[in-house]
Amino acid sequence: MPLRIVQSKQNSRLKQLRRALAQPLREAGEDGRFLVGIEGPNLLGEALRAGRDLECVFVAREAERLLDDLPLSTEAPQPIAALVEPRIWAWEDLLGGRRTAAPLILVLAGIQDPGNLGTMLRSAEAFGATGVVSLPGTVNAWNPKAVRASAGSIFRVPLMAASAEECFLRLHEDDVTLWATATHHAKEANRADLTRPVALIIGNEGNGVAAEIAAQADGAITIPCPGPVESLNAAVAAGVLLYEAARQRAVSPGFHRAARSLR
Repeated sequence: MPLRIVQSKQNSRLKQLRRALAQPLREAGEDGRFLVGIEGPNLLGEALRAGRDLECVFVAREAERLLDDLPLSTEAPQPIAALVEPRIWAWEDLLGGRRTAAPLILVLAGIQDPGNLGTMLRSAEAFGATGVVSLPGTVNAWNPKAVRASAGSIFRVPLMAASAEECFLRLHEDDVTLWATATHHAKEANRADLTRPVALIIGNEGNGVAAEIAAQADGAITIPCPGPVESLNAAVAAGVLLYEAARQRAVSPGFHRAARSLR
């Protein structure tokens, strides 16, 4: 990667980075590949460790030392940023692929806060989820705030956007049980069987899972709270449910033999 000093704000590469940060996945490279903008040395390092291709790296003057630990050499805002090509995932990746564990999927239905979304991606990786599906109405996962909150998990967790119709049809075809989160009239998470193939539907921060989405689920699940709190933050709820699924799977005899071949 050649080193080049950028002196004009009108530089085409710099303008491309700004557009990529403002409108993730809408900025195409010269060969038609879609690119996203990322900022900060930690995220650049995570992208490289995940095997992503960096189209171009920008570093501010007097911040060149940030490149010392990265296997590349540059162009210039954050103090360091880059254009990166994200991986394109398929249903087979989310449904387990070559993994030995049964699918554990997060379905995001109307999540609006990018920080919440990024946190959910991080929790998904931490607790062994096999993937995340973003339904229409959910904030773009490549929003810079979401990318930062994911702490690099966005480069590794299988993630795809799909319509509700496509999502639920595919999950039901593969015998995945869909649980919609709810605060009332729902099964307590510790009493639900989360060792089998399951998808957890997390709804909008203010309104929860929409009625038409909940109607497609096999049941409703809730987190019992002994304190006087009506509901939990969406990202916190997702983390608790993922932890409960991981806990159940860790203590379930023969769980790792529960995976079934994909159709």
